[in-house]
Amino acid sequence: MKKMKSLLIAAALFFGISTTTVMAQSKVAHIDVQQLMTELPAMKSAEAELKKIGEGYEKEFSGMMTEYQNKIKKYQDEAAKAGDAENEKRAKEVDELQQRIQKFQTTAQQDLQKKQLDLTQPIFEKARTAIQKVAKAKGFEYVLDSSMGSGVLLADGTNLLADVKKELGVTK
Repeated sequence: MKKMKSLLIAAALFFGISTTTVMAQSKVAHIDVQQLMTELPAMKSAEAELKKIGEGYEKEFSGMMTEYQNKIKKYQDEAAKAGDAENEKRAKEVDELQQRIQKFQTTAQQDLQKKQLDLTQPIFEKARTAIQKVAKAKGFEYVLDSSMGSGVLLADGTNLLADVKKELGVTK
């Protein structure tokens, strides 16, 4: 029984040491992907384009809201003088305008999200490819994202940010 216990302890120690050795041999680096993305000129251009599109949608929405508010005010002021049939017709018109505004909001939001994806996806892919290239060139097996909230609690190891920025041609 004592021999069996000794064998189990020896096996546990052996596997513990070999696992530690394997883990120690794995090369791990980190990069703050969020910081990288904000510093890329292509991302800054994409954000500027998205802002411009968003402002266009806001301007159009604001115009629709002004029209809606003006009609409501006008119809409320004239409600006592207009007949029931006219008030009913106006209420239907205001309701249709409200539905158009809601549909516009939904469509604009969907279009903006699609445009954001269309603009940023190629940038993310280019950054990912550069990270992989730099990591392979430096012999790293794992690269962790050290962006805030990514789950990495300590990132004292090799930081690939400068090398990846260099690979992407970012001088800042």
